[in-house]
Amino acid sequence: MAFDFKKEFPKLYAPKAAPSIITAPPAHFIAIEGQGDPNQEGGAYQRAVAVLYAVAYTLKMSYKGPRQIPGFFQYVVPPLEGFWWQPGVQGVDYRDKSSFHWVSAIRLPEFVTGPDFAWAVEEASRKKKLDCSPAEFRGIDEGLCVQMLHRGSYDSEPETVARMDQYLAENGYANDFSGVRRHHEIYLSDPRKSPPEKWRTIIRHPIKEAE
Repeated sequence: MAFDFKKEFPKLYAPKAAPSIITAPPAHFIAIEGQGDPNQEGGAYQRAVAVLYAVAYTLKMSYKGPRQIPGFFQYVVPPLEGFWWQPGVQGVDYRDKSSFHWVSAIRLPEFVTGPDFAWAVEEASRKKKLDCSPAEFRGIDEGLCVQMLHRGSYDSEPETVARMDQYLAENGYANDFSGVRRHHEIYLSDPRKSPPEKWRTIIRHPIKEAE
């Protein structure tokens, strides 16, 4: 049976619809950084997502070709993730999507090294006839966070964030946004295949102990 990150790491990928505190370990990702409205048809965000999946599936299927990656095991491609921020804003302001800055990412298995990643970018570019050069091999270490499962459209996320903020205040923590610690979303639903009221998204925020 293929390794499934969502099943193997339930604390990271299967939170309840109530706030909880976790320590997210460091991991490597396929990542692309950009800016702009993620809903723009054919925009930078949608192009980035296409590249991420092209590289992700090239690595996943590498065992069928000449590139034999040491330590390889079959796995399910992890869910798409996004780190979001806007200059001068704590968290995010959902009313102004055009000002979004983002890092769109897909987690990688630990056996993927820098050279393996570089090969996958070149191979995906060649096979898909798609410029995958914007993809980066990026390490991310989130550390102490609060997270919660959000159900519904992305525009209704402020209601969930408010619950998370209240939980922090009641338990001696505070948000800790910075240039490297950002509003984080993990997408458990495909918005192309289900209505907004059924979307499931993990919202994760960096935190610290309150002073």
